[in-house]
Amino acid sequence: MPKASDIKKNAAIEHNGKVLIVRDITRSVPQGRAGGSLYRMRLYDVITGAKVDETFKAEDMLNFADLSRRPAMFSYIDGDEYVFMDNEDYTPYNLNKESISEELLFINEDTQGLSIIVVDDVPVAVDLPASVELVITETDPSIKGASASARTKPATLSTGLIVQVPEHISTGDKIKVNTSEHKFMGRADSK
Repeated sequence: MPKASDIKKNAAIEHNGKVLIVRDITRSVPQGRAGGSLYRMRLYDVITGAKVDETFKAEDMLNFADLSRRPAMFSYIDGDEYVFMDNEDYTPYNLNKESISEELLFINEDTQGLSIIVVDDVPVAVDLPASVELVITETDPSIKGASASARTKPATLSTGLIVQVPEHISTGDKIKVNTSEHKFMGRADSK
């Protein structure tokens, strides 16, 4: 049983008889209060999709829910549902656009290393790889002679995500983006 301070984003926990997926965690240290940090978590009920906000003390013990991560790839869009295909047994997993809106900024038909989080045979979330490769669709023109460590400029990627990139990067370049920090990591290796 992990402590609240050990819980990470996208973990599935059992709380109040429900299975909840952790979407966001904010740590705070109240002033003038004996004791440790507080962890405010934004959770989603895997069955109903309802949003739940809970606050836990760092030492509160929580139970992980029984879940599995299935390697998958993005397949197609069906209305408000995004359909992913299991890489091993080709099971389709349908996820509502709203429940994975943040992850969609990193997903296109070429994204490798995705996993679908499954609880009680129900797909509940997408687990992203540490980095993804995306193409820049719009940015200011590159500046000749700009060094890699110079100033940055905003760039819009093929998924709609906007990141800061060095001035020498231009429209059409394929770049690596860190999925947890939403940051430029470098040019993608060309194959």
